[in-house]
Amino acid sequence: VQLQASGGGLVQAGESLRLSCTASGSISSINAMGWYRQAPGQVRRIVAVITDGGSTYYADSVKGRFTVSRDKAKNTVYLQMNALKPEDTAVYYCNADTQVGLVLGDAWGQGTLVTVSS
Repeated sequence: VQLQASGGGLVQAGESLRLSCTASGSISSINAMGWYRQAPGQVRRIVAVITDGGSTYYADSVKGRFTVSRDKAKNTVYLQMNALKPEDTAVYYCNADTQVGLVLGDAWGQGTLVTVSS
């Protein structure tokens, strides 16, 4: 599975951005897709995940502000980010959890930078 993310940029606090991530390759092996982020000097952390069945999970820090969605027809997952804060500044990575038979794996996109100025 290959992932191509886009949509990052520079915004002011309170504004919105939408990230997109399109998958290609072994699409049928994808179970869940989601977003992680890594701020400078910090570890990569989960932001939001959506399962193949549509269930979602959000980190506490983004609940109520971010929405993850998935368009299976376009093999794309989105992250709508509203009311952005300076602490949301990070490189955002798209992720896909895959399964082929009993073999679990994951794939990562190249990362897209989101910068929120105060």
